[in-house]
Amino acid sequence: MARLHFDPELLPVDSLGGEEPVSADRLAVEFLRNRFLHPPQWSPEITVERLVRPMSGPLTEAAVLVPIVLRETGPTLMLTLRTAHLNDHAGQISFPGGRMESFDGSPIDTALRETEEEVGLDRSHIDVLGTLPEYHTGTGFRVTPVVGIVQPPFELRPEPFEVAEVFEVPLAYLMDGTHHERRTAEFQTGRRTFYVMPYERFFIWGATAGMLRNLFHLLRA
Repeated sequence: MARLHFDPELLPVDSLGGEEPVSADRLAVEFLRNRFLHPPQWSPEITVERLVRPMSGPLTEAAVLVPIVLRETGPTLMLTLRTAHLNDHAGQISFPGGRMESFDGSPIDTALRETEEEVGLDRSHIDVLGTLPEYHTGTGFRVTPVVGIVQPPFELRPEPFEVAEVFEVPLAYLMDGTHHERRTAEFQTGRRTFYVMPYERFFIWGATAGMLRNLFHLLRA
């Protein structure tokens, strides 16, 4: 995949999501479990992104883990910074995950296997809550986001070829619409507006931010 011809961090902010933050009680583990067991009626904001380059083949099946870590100071979300030399999403912030393989029994199996391979987080530390709506990325992937609770303590062993860094962001920060920016850029297939969630020195955008918007809407519903 060709590298981006623009720096998304330098694009002007078009607007903000602007919604009120999800209340603290809805970020508690008991509420999260119940929300996935008994989801209300709600509508995802983005499920299909505009393609960023022309494609002729079918979408590639993939799955990611949305890991909510139970820290004493409050839940956090674990994310990865991808290395700069990868073919897809180089240097971007991502959830651990990847392509489905023929031996994977389900998207959940894919997400857990890829998480073990990418960051070394053993699946015994992960309690899967459920999945978010399928998300079609602009780079040609059909992604199933698998949401799971991660219970410390645990050890990580990031795979150095794929992962430059593993970090955590407070879930309360990400579940606040005032931190959700919209920016627009020109791609091969036309103009595309996407969400951005800057946090300290990290720049969360694109598909990762889009899936976080859907988690935000599910918890708000």
